[in-house]
Amino acid sequence: MTYGLSPEELALKAEADAFGRSVVSKRGVEIDQTREYPWDVVEAMRGQGFLGMTIPTEYGGQGRSFLDTVLVVEEIAKHCTVAARIVVETNMGALSTVMAYGTEKQKRLAAELVLSGDKPAICITEPDAGSDATSLSTRADKRGDGYVINGAKHWITGAGVSKLHLIFARVFDEDGVDQGIGGFLTVLGAKGLRVSNRETTMGLRGMPEGGLAFEDLEIPADMALVPPSGFRRGFADLMNAYNSQRVGAGTVAMGIASGAFELATEWVKTRRQFGRPIGEFQGLQWMLADMSMQLTASRLMLYAAARSRGPNGSPFPDPVLAAQAKIFASEAAFKVVNDALQLYGARGYSQDLPIERMLRDVRMFTIGGGTAQVLRTLVASKVLGWRLPQTRDGTWDDQRASRSAPAAAE
Repeated sequence: MTYGLSPEELALKAEADAFGRSVVSKRGVEIDQTREYPWDVVEAMRGQGFLGMTIPTEYGGQGRSFLDTVLVVEEIAKHCTVAARIVVETNMGALSTVMAYGTEKQKRLAAELVLSGDKPAICITEPDAGSDATSLSTRADKRGDGYVINGAKHWITGAGVSKLHLIFARVFDEDGVDQGIGGFLTVLGAKGLRVSNRETTMGLRGMPEGGLAFEDLEIPADMALVPPSGFRRGFADLMNAYNSQRVGAGTVAMGIASGAFELATEWVKTRRQFGRPIGEFQGLQWMLADMSMQLTASRLMLYAAARSRGPNGSPFPDPVLAAQAKIFASEAAFKVVNDALQLYGARGYSQDLPIERMLRDVRMFTIGGGTAQVLRTLVASKVLGWRLPQTRDGTWDDQRASRSAPAAAE
């Protein structure tokens, strides 16, 4: 089944598959055991052209689509979740936000860093601002020709290894008047930026998740990422980057599940009990059939979301399609990997095989990048034709939907 992919897209998918099998699969176990960021894999992927694929050609990239990124991520994720996440975050998320709304200087900075192997960090989450992203306490105070940022973030993916940071903070003018939420670019090593801790995670162990502290971090005015509608109304534009990130996250989950399904399918052909391969037992065949259907449905939803664009000329995927795809793919992926482990029996529970690592890794994707519950509220609001609850900035935003009643119908 080609899923409507062009010959060029199928060729890219095959290239990523070959690369995953020959290069990435050799490192998955070591990355999980050592918890070390895989700089060697990053360099190999950079040489293969998988980093910064979506960067326009005028900035040194290939100008590829979000769908192209999805095709690569899917194949890499079969072998190493950390490597797949690096592909996502060097093509989507913070990078795509800068390329959509940044100045020439900002775009060239981001492109140069990513094409040299950097995985940008998007810095939103705080101890009291997770799903409710508009409740940020990190603040950027206007001072002279720039801004001074103070506050703290946690669960920042890439903390300590990412060079480029896109920091979300509440902006105040020189009179202390709240201007809304804006984005600010800085790099690792800047005075006033400190990595405060690293989390010990259940899975994805080679990708650092940690805290950042900002202590009078000075940001020049030309490193403020201001969408066309300004700080007051532009937060929703900045958050649109999550629509691409959600598609990417769902694809990583689906890729893990696809890899587990392939392993389990081969296992039941060769594992013998009661004098025959266990794949001949109808009960196990039905499990495989269900796994296959869940993967096919996930793939169709993710490809459709990657191909889509949001309303009003948004450069990012449609928010509803992105949310639906992430919810379905991440939940289906957990079930598929869990069933794959069941098909292996006790062997699947052993760390001698990759299935238990896949199960630990895939568990994250119903949480990060928008929990399945918050995203369901976003989808439901569109089904009902309701606006989502209002933020303190006066904009409409899905992040508050989890704890407020819907507003008047549009």
